[in-house]
Amino acid sequence: MAVADDTQRFTTMYDECRQRVWAYVVSRAGRQVADEVVSETFAIAWRRLPDVPRPALPWLLGVARNVLRDSVRAEARREALAAEMRTWTVGDVGEQVTERLGVLSALARLAEDDREVLVLVAWQGLSPRDAAAVVGCSPATFRVRLHRARRRLARAMDTADVADPAGGTDRGTMTDAAERPRSRSTRLSEEWS
Repeated sequence: MAVADDTQRFTTMYDECRQRVWAYVVSRAGRQVADEVVSETFAIAWRRLPDVPRPALPWLLGVARNVLRDSVRAEARREALAAEMRTWTVGDVGEQVTERLGVLSALARLAEDDREVLVLVAWQGLSPRDAAAVVGCSPATFRVRLHRARRRLARAMDTADVADPAGGTDRGTMTDAAERPRSRSTRLSEEWS
């Protein structure tokens, strides 16, 4: 009997309030999302039927407001994620993966001190002054270390380009370091400056 009473109460509440809840949502967010928000509002009302006061309209409008707020937040999160993902996939993804592998390989061949200096600035985003405090040296000394580490990284990346034909450099035609394209190391130096 209780289920029939709950069903009857919900049906009556739905019939009396649905249009007003829908109008409220349309006035706040437009017709595009109104049906979805109203459906979710009444689904919550069904799940929490014992908590729904009489009259139900103010409570339903409050629930609709919260559902709408949550959907706006979720949409903002989706848009932020989509924007972030677009920045990750600018250009050829295969080229980015190859470049990343080249950088990681070159970093692995560097001395620990050089790696630390580069990681503090490039990946941790520290200024040379803050990174100097981490390493325990003066900012001027750190800048010299950073300059030298960048130079060593560029050489390690150029060496990887020559050693790896898949990296885009033909060993047979470009044996002189001055003739080799430095696009990857040049871009890296510009990004980390």
